Amino acid sequence: MAQAFVDAAIRDNKVVMFSKTYCPYCKMAKSALNSAGLKNYKVIELENHSMCDQIQDYLLKLTKARSVPRVFIGGKCIGGGSETKALQDQGKLTKMLKDTGAM
Repeated sequence: MAQAFVDAAIRDNKVVMFSKTYCPYCKMAKSALNSAGLKNYKVIELENHSMCDQIQDYLLKLTKARSVPRVFIGGKCIGGGSETKALQDQGKLTKMLKDTGAM
């Protein structure tokens, strides 16, 4: 069930982030996406989700990391907060978002 939920979220959204509201790295990733000019993207806050542990277990299988955030652009995991911020700092994030049709 968690696998189907995650797969659908990745498939149905050009940009999706699995997050927790209190996580500083999640805030960093959101800030980087916002700074890149992205207005609309799917954020799934996990801390109150009934399948939180199962979703994180599947993200581990899918991305080799269980931690949040897990940021997907165009169906591909680009990493977490530090990686998303680094792409923004390097000027690569906006291009990536445009290339996938997210902007």
